Amino acid sequence: MVPSVYVSSLPTSNVVAVMTNALDADIFRAIVVSFRDALMTHKAVINALNVYPVPDGDTGTNMSLTLESVVADLPEPGSTMEAVCKAVSHGSLMGARGNSGVIMSQILRGLSAGMSASDAVDGATFSQALTDAATAAYGAVGNPVEGTILTVVREAAEAAADADHTSLLAVLDAARTGAAAALEKTPSLLPVLAEAGVVDSGGTGLLLFFDAALNVVDGREIPAPEMSEGAVIPDMPDDRPDDHDHSGLADLRYEVMFFLDAPDDSIDGFKAAWAEVGDSIVVVGGDGIHNCHVHTDDIGAAIECGIAVGRPHKIRVTDLLEELEEQEWVKQAATEAAIAQIEPCTTAVVAVSVGAGVGDIFRSFGVQHVVAGGQTMNPSTAELLAAVEALPADGVVILPNNKNIIPVAEQVNAQTSKTVTVVPTRSIVGGMAALVSYDPEAEIETNVEGMLDALEHLVQGEVTHAVRDTTAEGFEISDGDWLGLAQGKIVAVEADAIAAAAAVVDALATDEHEILTLVVGEDSNEAEASALVAQIELSHPDIEVEVHAGGQPLYPFIIGVE
Repeated sequence: MVPSVYVSSLPTSNVVAVMTNALDADIFRAIVVSFRDALMTHKAVINALNVYPVPDGDTGTNMSLTLESVVADLPEPGSTMEAVCKAVSHGSLMGARGNSGVIMSQILRGLSAGMSASDAVDGATFSQALTDAATAAYGAVGNPVEGTILTVVREAAEAAADADHTSLLAVLDAARTGAAAALEKTPSLLPVLAEAGVVDSGGTGLLLFFDAALNVVDGREIPAPEMSEGAVIPDMPDDRPDDHDHSGLADLRYEVMFFLDAPDDSIDGFKAAWAEVGDSIVVVGGDGIHNCHVHTDDIGAAIECGIAVGRPHKIRVTDLLEELEEQEWVKQAATEAAIAQIEPCTTAVVAVSVGAGVGDIFRSFGVQHVVAGGQTMNPSTAELLAAVEALPADGVVILPNNKNIIPVAEQVNAQTSKTVTVVPTRSIVGGMAALVSYDPEAEIETNVEGMLDALEHLVQGEVTHAVRDTTAEGFEISDGDWLGLAQGKIVAVEADAIAAAAAVVDALATDEHEILTLVVGEDSNEAEASALVAQIELSHPDIEVEVHAGGQPLYPFIIGVE
């Protein structure tokens, strides 16, 4: 076997392993870093491949943030393959964001499990590890759909299995060729892709892994970002939460505060780590307990810095764009002695939401911990785990309130000694409906049963604006159109939000429904809400309308009908 060669002093994009017939730990580490860099470069193009033109936690963003977490966990060059694989596995699990991030984490975890026992991974070992990764990815999805990243990883593994296993390069080349061929045919497997004229976004991100591997092992250039014919990069506002611009740390959006149980001699390192992800840093205390405050765009990274040295608890996150007294919080951070004590209970609830009003609504229902997150900012596994661990209860229910956060939330139970159950709420109104039956002193099984029963009687929808020109579900959509979605399907494309909301209500409401919940976002106002309520009462006189000021961004109206 020809020994592997790694030039560690060169930038990742220029690393070349000459005559390499096996992956050692440093080469695998370099591949992971190169993959992260490629995802960051291609993020906008991958995001533009999303079929639905709604402002969401897009695939490119979620995959790149997941890999950011992986790279942050990597040990220094010169570590063992076992150590690198363990870090890749842990970092991808804890940093997974969104459905695409969870599936990508399963692929990386499967690869790592198959490679960790070998200091020199040859073609046969890599091929088997890739097969294991494909199996893990399919196993992570309740109802696997072909024409997605799952098809791409499976066909890449099948191509690798048929390659010449005496040559690592031949295996990697075959895997890349198989992945590219699978990606090209995804529109023939998923009609929505064909309608939009794009290939699968998750599969596009995965293809970059094989490009990164060939970049490191064979010196091949990673292809430059190239727009698919049907893809359009939206002109998003500069303050979009998932647009993490790391060129500067000014004007950061979130305030993160927590108490940290950690050795006093670890605090200098902790503050240095925080300086990499935020500013306005205040850390006071001693004798193993510290009160910590930071402004950041990456909530998960801020919390993970605390987990690395100790135990964060009583975590508090504030969206500074919605906090009128931001500077007052900064002034108070150094002198606050404690955050409001949470009473111990049998079953606690963690709810994900964005919008000051929505957070207040959830707390009024008894929710003990609200994690900041929503359509454009999907929290990581680590953030949800930290929230669970902070609560004085053996049983914890997580309400994701977004379909893209559900798979991330489902990773938490395996990482804690507590009993954690995810009630798969897909919107704010779903969370509100589930909480009606919540009893903090009841066992978690009883609470979950009542919550699931409430969700069975709920239909829901929302209104948002299109962020790109596209064709979807038979509608010709232009950037800026108002979209009405009912039960996840587009039912209206209108010039104004009220008309779109009225169409959603008409699509959801029947004679059997009695109550309609309307959550009004920051992009609407009292006059528009009153006009919409009047229209609903005229069209559906037997339905009682309840209006709540949610303050959520991007979605001026979120609607639930029971």
